[in-house]
Amino acid sequence: MAATTRLTMYEELLLLALDDRKGTAGMGGVHTLAVGGAILAELVLAGAVRIGEDKKRFVDAEPGAQVADPLLAECLALVATAKRRKRAVEWVQKFAGRKDLKKRVARGLVSRGVLNEEQDLVLGIFPRTVFPERDPGPEQELVARLGQAVLSDDERVDERTLVVAVVAHATGLLGRAVDKKQLKIRKARLKQLAEGHLAGAAAVEAIKAAQAAAAAAVMAATMAASASAAAS
Repeated sequence: MAATTRLTMYEELLLLALDDRKGTAGMGGVHTLAVGGAILAELVLAGAVRIGEDKKRFVDAEPGAQVADPLLAECLALVATAKRRKRAVEWVQKFAGRKDLKKRVARGLVSRGVLNEEQDLVLGIFPRTVFPERDPGPEQELVARLGQAVLSDDERVDERTLVVAVVAHATGLLGRAVDKKQLKIRKARLKQLAEGHLAGAAAVEAIKAAQAAAAAAVMAATMAASASAAAS
């Protein structure tokens, strides 16, 4: 991948979720919620949508807004043409539920030489598509940036790195980049990041998308627990 090419935030979160060797994401549906939150954050940073300040956090498309990225453009169109306004958490869920979302994002990384696309069998019977890592450079660079953001006391953090860190922490993926013991020690720093004190106003707005992703993850976990209890 060209050194000048920067991944989108949603691509970076999928890289964290995928097992480098197996090319699978064993996080249930949480990894797609992280991607959905990052998509919403991308739209916010692009100035294409805004998230309300009140507790309902309704999302509105900016009139005439356009984005070049096909997946972002598709999601922006959903917001712009929705028959009713939806809260940020609802849009995270809707974006996460786009058909073949993981494959679509992964294939974008395949086209850039970051991942390989391969076929294997589950239990030697059921075919599936997997995306093992081909070029470790982009993920190594991401892990280094996330480590610097979390483990240092820098007074300023790149806004995109900050948003990825907050989304990853909110959805349980940050432990793939930073040792979990260190995450426990750095709770105050994580709180700083989550409150947006270390980046500009745009990042503060985008962090609302991370909070929505966290809420969606909690809702999904609650529903799964309820379903398991009902079945037992």
